[in-house]
Amino acid sequence: MNRQTAIMLHLVLLAVMAVSRSAQAQQRSADTPPAGMTLVPAGRYTPLFRAEKDPKDVPVPRFWLDILPVTNGDYLEFVRAHPKWRRSQVKRIFADAEYLRRWAGDLDPGTNAPVNAPVTHVSWFAAKAYCAWKGNRLPTTAEWEYAAAASPNCTDGEKDPEFVRQLRHWYSTPSPELLPPVGRGRTNVFGVHDLHGLTWEWVADFNTAMVTGDARGDTGLDRQLFCGSGSEGAKDTSNFPAFMRYGFRSSLKAGYTVHNLGFRGARSLHPNDK
Repeated sequence: MNRQTAIMLHLVLLAVMAVSRSAQAQQRSADTPPAGMTLVPAGRYTPLFRAEKDPKDVPVPRFWLDILPVTNGDYLEFVRAHPKWRRSQVKRIFADAEYLRRWAGDLDPGTNAPVNAPVTHVSWFAAKAYCAWKGNRLPTTAEWEYAAAASPNCTDGEKDPEFVRQLRHWYSTPSPELLPPVGRGRTNVFGVHDLHGLTWEWVADFNTAMVTGDARGDTGLDRQLFCGSGSEGAKDTSNFPAFMRYGFRSSLKAGYTVHNLGFRGARSLHPNDK
């Protein structure tokens, strides 16, 4: 082997080693949770309603999810950094007049919005902007429902009688005027707190639950979705909490703010994951 060939082989070897080290570093990065997030493993989500020709299950790739809902203290940092999202400056097209209603001022959550309690009275636009500021996004309906289906003991909470009992109790109980701090309840098997029992939460595609057209006069609508036939085609007609979430999301618009509606962030493991 001459000198030139030996040099070329050495350079090729160095390049291969560099690519290998880069791949290993990327894998370590992918497996390291971002601050305040946990990895939700891949699974499948069965929508409450689906058209006859739609697949029964929706695949959910693994993703990062905030362990806790966004708090008033977290959101305070956001409005300090982005004045256009302060209560007195936000444009009405992006949030209604109830935006951050509990806060005492633009930069003062006050006693009615403790810094460790979940932020509410925030619109979908505001939640989306906050998540983008953190390098995240809102979870999809499929991601949120899949993560929220897990109990503290198993991935399929419907098989956990105590979890089902607690869900039914919370969904039939009015929210308190002063919300408690985040993180007081048990985590589910994925390590996530407060998906139930504290607030409702925005999802990225909340409006996919909305029917379109001119209400009952639209011949293109599935009339089974109205009145007493509302449970026709549902995967589980006894799943009261799922019906509640479906109905609540259907009532929302992106600029709405609600006293018990907050949010948390999600993040794909890879840029091409949606």
